[in-house]
Amino acid sequence: MSLGGVGRFTHIPTGGRECYVVPQYVRAQCSPSEVGSMRPKEALSRVELLKDMPQDAVDELIQKGTTIRLDPGRVMVQQGHTDSGLQLVLEGSAEVSVNGVSRGTLGEGDYFGEMSLIDGAPRSATVTAGSEGAKTFAVSPLTFREILDSYPSVARSLLTHLVARIRSLEQSLGN
Repeated sequence: MSLGGVGRFTHIPTGGRECYVVPQYVRAQCSPSEVGSMRPKEALSRVELLKDMPQDAVDELIQKGTTIRLDPGRVMVQQGHTDSGLQLVLEGSAEVSVNGVSRGTLGEGDYFGEMSLIDGAPRSATVTAGSEGAKTFAVSPLTFREILDSYPSVARSLLTHLVARIRSLEQSLGN
């Protein structure tokens, strides 16, 4: 998938899907058979940083997460704001823009905010519900920290995935 003018992004292999990463924006290309109304458990299984999470932790995350329905055109997150957390698109679509320039469209199974979930840094993009609106599953940083405290194996897995991202970036920069 071309992200149409995105300056710096990196390709991350995701086991059958292609994933291009821009800070706090991930697009996972899915085959037509994967498209349809998603459930939080299915959506969470697509998040590279969370895919090795034990089933008990996934169940707890789903129990503590929130499903949000957004009307068409509603701003989901605003660039520069310090709110944080992960959102997974379950239905509909969302438009991503950086400094007012369109960067692409998110669809079912895509997610954003995984970096702010971890570090709480300001949002690097604005994400707006698409023309048909969107339904997302949201995970707060507080909930995620509770999961990390309760399941140390999640933290170890997360570190492994983050190191893989850093190594991939280093290779793409020629270091």
